[in-house]
This record gives sequence, C-alpha cells and structure tokens, in this order.
Amino acid sequence: MDYQTFQPQADLQSLISCYWTLEVPADPDVQRQRIVPDGTIEMAFILGDDIKRYTSEDEFILQPRAMVLGQTIEPFYIEPTGYVNTFAIRFYPYGFANFVKVPIKSLANKETPISVLFGTNISEQLEKSIIQASSTAQRIEIIENFLLQKLSEQTTVDQIVKLTLDALLSTKGKTSISDILKADLSKRRQLERKFVKQIGISPKQLGKVIRLQSALKMLLNEEDSSLTNIAYESEYYDQAHFIKDFKEFTGISPKEFLGSENMKLSSIFYK
Repeated sequence: MDYQTFQPQADLQSLISCYWTLEVPADPDVQRQRIVPDGTIEMAFILGDDIKRYTSEDEFILQPRAMVLGQTIEPFYIEPTGYVNTFAIRFYPYGFANFVKVPIKSLANKETPISVLFGTNISEQLEKSIIQASSTAQRIEIIENFLLQKLSEQTTVDQIVKLTLDALLSTKGKTSISDILKADLSKRRQLERKFVKQIGISPKQLGKVIRLQSALKMLLNEEDSSLTNIAYESEYYDQAHFIKDFKEFTGISPKEFLGSENMKLSSIFYK
C-alpha cells in the first residue's frame, strides 16, 4: 500500500489541505475498508479498477471514476475490485465552496460525479487530462490550473464561517460554538444556516469530527495507551463520552478500531 501526500501551491494553500495518491496491488483476499468521517471534502479520480461503495450489508454501488465526496457524518465501507490507483484533492472544510455554485449541503454523505458540478464537456476534458498525465506532478499542475480558473469565477466563503472554522481547527474541536460567538450569540442561527450551506454539516457536527480526529491520531500514533488519558487530553467529559462519540463516527469502539483489518485504509489516512 503506497500512500503519498503533496502540498498545493501558495495561491491554494488556504483552501486545499493536500493532494494524495494511493496505489494498492490487486488482492484476491481483499477486505472491505471502513472509511470514517474526517471533516473534509475530497475530489477523487479513480485511475485503477472500480471501487465498490456499500450502501447496505449486501448492496453496493460503483463509485464514480471522477467524483466529489462531500462531508460525511457516519462511516461507510468501500471495497476495491482489483488494482487501486487513485489521485485526489483534499479540501479544507470551507475550501471546496469557493469552486462551485451549488450548496455544499447537497453534496453531503454521498459521491457526486464532477460532471454534475462542472458540466459534462469540461469534466470529460479534465478527467481525460488527469488519466493521460504521465506523473503525479503533471496531474497536480492540471488540477491546479483548473481550480485557479474556477476560483476566479466564484465568490468567497462568508467570513463568519471561516472564522468559526479556524477557531474549531486551532482548538482541535474542543471549543464550543457558544464560546466562539460569545460576543454576539444572536449570530448563532445565521452561522448555522451559512455553515450547513457552505461546509455541508452544522458547526457542532464538524467540531465533534475535528475533536475525534485529534483523539484518533493520538490513538494511532500511540501517544498514550490509556483511553482515559486520551479522553482527558481531548477534553471529553469522561472515557464513556469519548467512546460514545468514537462509535458514532466510526461504528466501532477504539479497541476494535486498532485491531480491525477493515481499518487499514483509514489508519494510513488519519495517522
């Protein structure tokens, strides 16, 4: 399993977290992989074989080969059908809203073909260029040129949304929305409406995901073997509260997460 990340150019650094590539050889004994929420939106191009996305225990769809995965608030399973080769762009939570006109809420909890967002002709040309590119560096250049052109056509994300998100990220989700808006609590309803439109989920939901990500990274990096201490460092009320939130967003307990074959892919993404 070869997973690599690459940084965007300066003009896009405030909107894009990274570009990433993943290559995995075909495996006849492949396991379904559980993907857990991470608070970001991603645009992905499947360059290898198709990937199944399970919609129930036995039913699945094939993921679009050029798609945007919106905000998710619950885990889901994917399963490669063969060789995995993916190139993707990971946007900050407020980042993708700068490139499209549709409400980000409409992208939540599903994969959307890029043709729906940018039109068939433009999307087919972009996908063809990405497929035919001879290297990751060339793919990054192609997607950056495309995004910079789109950026100039769009309005920017509302300042109140960005300031709230910056506060959540800087405190690793530990601060409450009430604390962020303590100077003017009347803005809360306005914030929640704009947040859902531009981020895809509520500020409270995103804060929970960000805080869980911080705890999950501590768990994966073995910074502390005690769940009680991880809960304390992440400012959960107690260990039980931490485990409850963990199960809500991953579907399993922290101990099950560490020992699960289904979590290998999530582990490399979030470690």
